[in-house]
Amino acid sequence: MENPFCANWTSKGNTLCLGHWQIAYKGMPLILPQVQMEKDMGTKGIYNFIDPDDELYLEGLGEDEWIIENIEWLTDVFLQANIPLEEENFRAFYQAVNKEDWRCGSCGGCI
Repeated sequence: MENPFCANWTSKGNTLCLGHWQIAYKGMPLILPQVQMEKDMGTKGIYNFIDPDDELYLEGLGEDEWIIENIEWLTDVFLQANIPLEEENFRAFYQAVNKEDWRCGSCGGCI
């Protein structure tokens, strides 16, 4: 099944911290709370630009933990956009965001 969510962090390269999230559900843009729109989402990954395969740099929350931690604001976003409050949708959101997530310093631009 194709993920109904599409997530994009607008800045690439050495200016990651200057971007913001653009997330859509079936092509319909979502309105995120300001706090979530302008920072990393805290999903699990290795965000080290020098050694992106080194498990020593693994950080963030896994899917289950992230959903529990973020359920309140995510539920509000889903309700506002008429997205069914189903487990598969919460998981699909996480998976879309996780592919684009980043961390301050993960681009090496400030170093």
